Amino acid sequence: MKTKLLVLFAWCLVAMTQAQVEKIEPPFWWSGMYNKELQLMCYGKDISRYDIKIEGITIDEVKKTENPNYVFITVNTKEVNPGSISIDFTENGNVVFSQPYEFKKRKENSSQRKGFDSSDVMYLIMPDRFANGDPNNDSHPDVVEKADRSNPAGRHGGDIQGIIDHLDYLKTLGATALWSTPLLEDNEPVYSYHTYAQSDLYKIDPRYGTNEDYKRLASEMHALDMKLIMDYVTNHWGSKHWMIKDLPTQDWIHQWPEGFKRSNYRMTTQFDANASSIDRRGCMDGWFDTTMPDMNQSNPLLLKYITQNAIWWIEYADLDGFRVDTYSYNDKKGIAKWTKAIMDEYPKFNIVGEVWMHDQAQMAYWQKDSKIGAIDTFNSHLPSVMDFTLHDALTVIFNEDKGTWDKGMIKAYDNFTNDFLYPDINNLLLFAGNHDTNRINEIYQGDINKYKMTMTLVLTTRGIPQMYYGDEIGMLGSRDKNGDGDIRRDFPGGWKGDTQNAFLATDKEKGRTNDQEAFHSFTKKVLNWRKKANVIHTGKLLHYIPFDNVYVYFRYNKEKSVMIIINNNSNDQKLEVARFKEGLKDFKMGTDIITDANIDLTETITIQGKTPLILELK
Repeated sequence: MKTKLLVLFAWCLVAMTQAQVEKIEPPFWWSGMYNKELQLMCYGKDISRYDIKIEGITIDEVKKTENPNYVFITVNTKEVNPGSISIDFTENGNVVFSQPYEFKKRKENSSQRKGFDSSDVMYLIMPDRFANGDPNNDSHPDVVEKADRSNPAGRHGGDIQGIIDHLDYLKTLGATALWSTPLLEDNEPVYSYHTYAQSDLYKIDPRYGTNEDYKRLASEMHALDMKLIMDYVTNHWGSKHWMIKDLPTQDWIHQWPEGFKRSNYRMTTQFDANASSIDRRGCMDGWFDTTMPDMNQSNPLLLKYITQNAIWWIEYADLDGFRVDTYSYNDKKGIAKWTKAIMDEYPKFNIVGEVWMHDQAQMAYWQKDSKIGAIDTFNSHLPSVMDFTLHDALTVIFNEDKGTWDKGMIKAYDNFTNDFLYPDINNLLLFAGNHDTNRINEIYQGDINKYKMTMTLVLTTRGIPQMYYGDEIGMLGSRDKNGDGDIRRDFPGGWKGDTQNAFLATDKEKGRTNDQEAFHSFTKKVLNWRKKANVIHTGKLLHYIPFDNVYVYFRYNKEKSVMIIINNNSNDQKLEVARFKEGLKDFKMGTDIITDANIDLTETITIQGKTPLILELK
């Protein structure tokens, strides 16, 4: 009896000790990865007291920090096959407890996945405001903030299932890629719907669904020949992240003697040769907000953690791209290493960085192989940046009816004259608006003609077009007047019981209004035409100085040419075609892709005021 009790006591001790591994991240990995070095973060009460042994795998390093609750194990996975291994935690040469760890079989040709490119049109949604496919997860016991659709700054209940339910809508519209603002857990007590203050980097927020739901979203999209882009946040985490509550190292985040210090937001200090050190640090190391601790990408353990996390999501969910939030606020050497590691693993992948600046040279600095970056020997390895200077122009030019030296369409023309600064002009992300800007239809007061001119430019010039959900039905919203919630309104019809459903055509019950249909039909026509217009994807751009507020440009290659005319003048304009001989070559006719009408191009072209024209040349 005594022997049995001793055995039972010993078994209980082992079982209690095993609970010390509360988390291991990444939670699993894959064999056959390009980078053979894998860092395993093990977390548990006083876990660093143990030595580590793994049978059949080489341990390159065991790193213990000032926090005894962490141990970082770096292993070499070169010879690892799919299956499970055992991580033994030992004391005085004896195994105290073991932790199983799985290596999965990698998807065939995973490393060669093709990311988004200029053949795509990216549709941006805020999932909480798009569609509620599962009302049962609107609130969840594991997270604090509960659903309150009456609160513009609260959670409204949109989720992954709501996206899946409306993929056919996006497909029919002509979108080929989906960028969703972050879906990972955000456990802030208020304002958590935007999900940029993440509390667990390996877990989909339960109010959106599960990890499996996210994986299913990618699978459903791929079945429709569409791509899924994850919004990844490297610069900051949320204040409620479990690791922020128990830091692995004091320099895991940027800390200041005075406590909280907000970023000065002056990204120019990252490359300004004249910048003071305190100002440079104030941008990189300052916090974005009180709820968003600033991460220290110069800490090698942290950098490896977020690099592996990003790769884990690509491999696990089968992703097609990243949009990286606040890219230029990171430690620039650290974020360049992060980016290169991902692109080394997936050479055909694509990553677009948010570089919210208002000068082409400053934005071009951040694109891969930039000659500007090379001045101070910097290469971000970032394939794509967002064209914020074009966005700046798009928000004003169509309210400038009379073109002058510096107003009207000349602002669009001038933007493209600086294309020589970019190493890859076709890999810029173009947009009229997003989740952080006033809605384009608010700026232009619901004027459909101004919307048509705006989207014609976005959809037919060089680069990768991005649309913001609801713009295609004329949705309005001003953050300047009414806060962020106003530019992030619920898509009508995304919730059961909505009085109107803009996902449905006008002839359906509760379907789009006539005004909404006018926006939608134009967008649908151009997007679906663009899908097959290779000349728009990769053709060269030839443009002409705007006269009388009329901008004319061509997209052309050896096989095809398209002529685009945007008349931003309030009056009809007659154009003498002789001026455009270089672009027209021997073409005599053009087909309007909207009306299918044939237009004679031998002498003059008359175009109505405040109107765009997209002509396939014949």
